[in-house]
Amino acid sequence: MSTRWTPEQAWNWYQKQPWLVGCNYTPRTAINQLEMWQKETYAPETIKEELGWAQSLGFNTARVYLHDLVWEKDPAGFKKRIDDFLSITSGYGIRPMFVFFDDCWNTEFKAGKQPDPKPGVHNSGWVQSPGSTRVQDPSTWGILEEYVKDILETFGDDKRVLMWDLYNEPGNNKLDEKSLGLVEAVFRWAREAEPTQPVSIGVWYRNETLNKYQLEHSDIITFHSYQSVEELEQIIAELKQHDRPMICTEYMARTRGSSFQNYMPVFKREEIGCINWGLVSGKTNTIYPWGSPEGGPEPELWFHDIFREEGSPYLVEEAEFIREILDANQ
Repeated sequence: MSTRWTPEQAWNWYQKQPWLVGCNYTPRTAINQLEMWQKETYAPETIKEELGWAQSLGFNTARVYLHDLVWEKDPAGFKKRIDDFLSITSGYGIRPMFVFFDDCWNTEFKAGKQPDPKPGVHNSGWVQSPGSTRVQDPSTWGILEEYVKDILETFGDDKRVLMWDLYNEPGNNKLDEKSLGLVEAVFRWAREAEPTQPVSIGVWYRNETLNKYQLEHSDIITFHSYQSVEELEQIIAELKQHDRPMICTEYMARTRGSSFQNYMPVFKREEIGCINWGLVSGKTNTIYPWGSPEGGPEPELWFHDIFREEGSPYLVEEAEFIREILDANQ
């Protein structure tokens, strides 16, 4: 069983990486993780097209959500599709960070055909993994352990994979510390699988118990920030105390003061990796803000995402800014 990396190991790994910049990625054809990965709706040609657009900005990583139910229904096929996805990403110079579990959005879901998007509703079809009921029921975790270990034992020494984000926003949907048990378990399972890439769970809100455990067990410190640049700098100052490399794994909400133009210079100055939410406007409807009502028109100021469905940038000056700051870093 492996142990948490020392700060020296973490910095040694991080200093070998380029400035890690990318996006949270779901293809425009998928409403959620199930539609992205199930055999019937896995869309490699769309993924190739869109990751070409990501490469055109200079992105070198992507944060990508997996789902336990896809593995449970078809473990061999799921791993084959992950391998194919990694072949695509490597062709564009992009090394993804994979996410196992997620406490966000819909608690009820099933395999097979996914619902159509609700017009205007942000992430109307995004689903939790494994779902709030199972998060609170350790008697159901045996298959989750098999899932995590199978994926890590298959891809845990794959140079195409950047790292592993074990659990997105544990405690969301009012679960709070009810998620701590699964957080503890997934860290343990990951250590037992002994991947050569780093593992982490990002801090995202002010729950001292969860934050303390996540920060004390992550190899690399990861975090989310959708606030003003002043609040971002405060978060960075607090997290620097852990003396480990940092990656912001979610940011960029234009209507909340979290933009490329005001965040990326801070990340560059502080040598922090950064992964914004969204690449292409699609079935997730993340151009709309959190809590958006059904049926609303396209917002004048998009919330997330960079490209329209046909590949043109939503804001030309924004795309040019991203390219310029990344070109300057070469």
